[in-house]
Amino acid sequence: MAQQHKVLRLNWRGHSYPQQLPGDFGVNEQAEDVIGVLNALDIEKVIPVSTSHGGWANIEITDRLGTARAPQTVVIDWIMGEAGEALLRDLRDIQNPEKWVSGRQSLFDHWLGVSSNRAIMDHLNKEMASFGYDMWERSCRVIEQAYEKWGAPLQRMSALKEKRPIVHIYSQAPGPGYEEMQQSFKEKHSWFDYKCIKAQTHFPTLESPEAVANHIHDFVSQLR
Repeated sequence: MAQQHKVLRLNWRGHSYPQQLPGDFGVNEQAEDVIGVLNALDIEKVIPVSTSHGGWANIEITDRLGTARAPQTVVIDWIMGEAGEALLRDLRDIQNPEKWVSGRQSLFDHWLGVSSNRAIMDHLNKEMASFGYDMWERSCRVIEQAYEKWGAPLQRMSALKEKRPIVHIYSQAPGPGYEEMQQSFKEKHSWFDYKCIKAQTHFPTLESPEAVANHIHDFVSQLR
């Protein structure tokens, strides 16, 4: 992406050093952090891009910035519908100090599926697994609270004070009828679009980075 665009990549608070406990935080604090960085760097216009449940913070940032400063938004492989029973069970297990490791492994197994992609295996088993109970409990608590508040990502986007083009790029449908659900939403909300990348996992940015970059480039170019 940096070959064609100015790209700013931030680490969420607490994510740089897995063994250091950052104190509690959630979507509001993440939004404040990002906007603080943008202000400090005098960045007047930005297109937020998030992966998975980072979408909750992304849309909060998008909402706060307004269309003049955030004219478009990209969310990647974010489960668009309501949380299913299996996801809620894993989220709650991970908040339990006696079940969190097995709950985390359940998510890993689902995300990896039948893939043997080394980059994704390392991301799960080395990078994501390097974080302990503190970060995983917080993450799953914040995600569960977001579902309780908004119902689903589609409803969260619908609640934006100012609508602007949003594209959802994904590669793993969580169940049947997923594309049809997004198509129905798109027909009612012209600002929403979706792009499916045929792949095996929940991580298109690792499995199909060129395809993701191309979709983002095409989307961003629409305003030029």
